[in-house]
Amino acid sequence: MSSSQDKNLPATERKLQKARSDGQAARSRDLSHLAILGTGALALLVLAPWFVEYLQRALRQQLVFNAATVQMPGEMLSRLRTMAGVGLLASAAFALLTSGAALLSAIGAGGWIFSLKPITPQFNRLNPLSGFANLFSKQQMANVAKMVLMTGILAAVAWNFMGRSIEQMAALVLQPSPLSLRHAGQWIVSGMSLLLLVVFLFAVIDVPLQAFFFKSRLKMSHEEVKQEHKESDGNPQLKGRQRQRAREIADRASIAAVPKADFVVMNPTHYAVALKYDEASMGAPQVVSKGTDLLAFRIRELAQQHGVPVLQSPMLARALYAHAELEQPIPAQLYTAVAQVLAYVYRLKAALRGAGPMPEAQPVPDAHIPPELDPHHKPATAPGNA
Repeated sequence: MSSSQDKNLPATERKLQKARSDGQAARSRDLSHLAILGTGALALLVLAPWFVEYLQRALRQQLVFNAATVQMPGEMLSRLRTMAGVGLLASAAFALLTSGAALLSAIGAGGWIFSLKPITPQFNRLNPLSGFANLFSKQQMANVAKMVLMTGILAAVAWNFMGRSIEQMAALVLQPSPLSLRHAGQWIVSGMSLLLLVVFLFAVIDVPLQAFFFKSRLKMSHEEVKQEHKESDGNPQLKGRQRQRAREIADRASIAAVPKADFVVMNPTHYAVALKYDEASMGAPQVVSKGTDLLAFRIRELAQQHGVPVLQSPMLARALYAHAELEQPIPAQLYTAVAQVLAYVYRLKAALRGAGPMPEAQPVPDAHIPPELDPHHKPATAPGNA
């Protein structure tokens, strides 16, 4: 029993879809960090020269003072608003780029999911015991170890890079300002490239690692898989009752067709089958209604109320009930037996109209019915097997 409760089976497609509808997916924080840092660094690298040049030009214009400026202090506020507006636009563009990169990285790792369930209040999350247990889960411990390792590697790379270039940076004070600024920019770009390379390597590892933890968290036991299959396929007992109920409804609905039948053939107590034949539209007689027990008596009563002939032929009634479908041609093996009854019915209706003599006693066409079509037929046993 314990082995069936071990969650060692992969999650089914249904459980994965349910997790996505709940807003759950494999997400990599390292990939998001790489996207934000990389996009931010690239934006600074591309836009920084233009922005610095613009700031230099704007500062030269803003720091020009004359008598008119002194006499109009409001001019200083106008200049300040212009500079603040430029700064806000630059900050908004930078934030938009980094936010878009974070969104694209999340979609790339786990796909697009739109769900409000993660932000709906769930008071079970306030349980301190479950929260304390999550601190020591395999996924959390692996994430902590990964962060510690990445921090150590980033610190080592930064220390080594700065140790090798500190003398060159100290010598920049002896160079002209434009040249020293260019060298300082190249130094910053080189350092950031090394740090981004480390983050990239960890992101390459973290993406499949988070996918593995996500699928491990959704693993199922044998009992859960069986229960899901039962829910998907439906309870066999319930489906059996539903089919029985559907048959009963179909049988009751077929009673409405009894008045249109040409005749009804019955086993005196248990079976009743109503048939109709139209030479213009039917290739063979069709069963329009059938039933057993109380439903059979209801078919007989309805037929008698509407003047539909009711004939006794036990084997034919049983064979038609077992092998003929509603609104479908009867089996070919029963053509002869049904034709005998149909011919008698035609002669009977003609006699009632005064168009012919009354036929003799009704036929019992059981001799033309193959025994294997009778559900009550029991094959004879061989003498040696008796």
